[in-house]
Amino acid sequence: MMRLGILGTAEIARTVVRAARHVDGLEVCTVASRDLSKAQAWAAENGIAKSFGSYGELLRSGDVDAIYNPLPNSLHAEWTIAALEAGLPVLCEKPLAVNADEARTMAAAAERAGLPLVEAFMYRVHPQWDVVRSLIDGGAVGKIKALHSQFTFNLDDPSANPASAALAGGALMDVGCYCVNFSRLVCGTEPVRVSAFAHGDDVDETIVGLMEFPRGVLAHFEASIASAERYRAEIAGENGSILVESPWIPGDNPGRVVLRDREGKERITTVPPADSYALELIDFLAVCRGEKSPRWPIADAIANMEAIDRLREAAASSR
Repeated sequence: MMRLGILGTAEIARTVVRAARHVDGLEVCTVASRDLSKAQAWAAENGIAKSFGSYGELLRSGDVDAIYNPLPNSLHAEWTIAALEAGLPVLCEKPLAVNADEARTMAAAAERAGLPLVEAFMYRVHPQWDVVRSLIDGGAVGKIKALHSQFTFNLDDPSANPASAALAGGALMDVGCYCVNFSRLVCGTEPVRVSAFAHGDDVDETIVGLMEFPRGVLAHFEASIASAERYRAEIAGENGSILVESPWIPGDNPGRVVLRDREGKERITTVPPADSYALELIDFLAVCRGEKSPRWPIADAIANMEAIDRLREAAASSR
């Protein structure tokens, strides 16, 4: 049994705790908060046996075998490195860091410790993406020409982490990172040029970006924490297109992958519901046990942050 400790009481951690109950060989046994009473209440609400009033106390406790880090983006590097130095593998929420330099520092800490560090981009382990890859590899759409993706929602709490510049929030970091990751995942390479426009006060509330990839592929995305909820990922090729209707969080619903040919005829593949968070934990558990290598090495997380850095720079400088 691998004992998993959680740093912080983020809402996403509740989802991970629920998912962990369906993973054989994994137990969420501790949670830490900077406020002991908050940690105790959260532990009681979520069926966790032990709680701590500081992150460091949890790392030093000897009560855990691995760490899940869903802290605000600005704290990812500090506490992931602390966990690795305490001899604990880490599953760190996306995006891995505030910027690529921080991500490289985290990766170096993992290498020194000889321990796994995995970025928690749960969407990509959903089996609907195996269907997408199979279609692309089978030539269903021919040569890929363009990618289009959206991840938008209206944040109704101005005090929430995504609305805070101090916590490295904003649309690009919170949800745009999915679109960037999707584009890189499909292309299998890195963008060579980017441009972006963003609007917002304290943070970028809405951003529209464009990435140019080798072999003539253009990827366009829209991300927002200030507009109506919309999800979409589309791959356009010379012979057709692939639409993933709910690309990021299918939840309890079946996944639907729509293949359209040149004439507009559709073929729909329905993928049974799957818990992406549980699948992500199963992968992480296997990596920690040395049974497999990470499906996406930490170098991928660094490359994703490099693309985000350039998009942020482009939006800020109009270059």
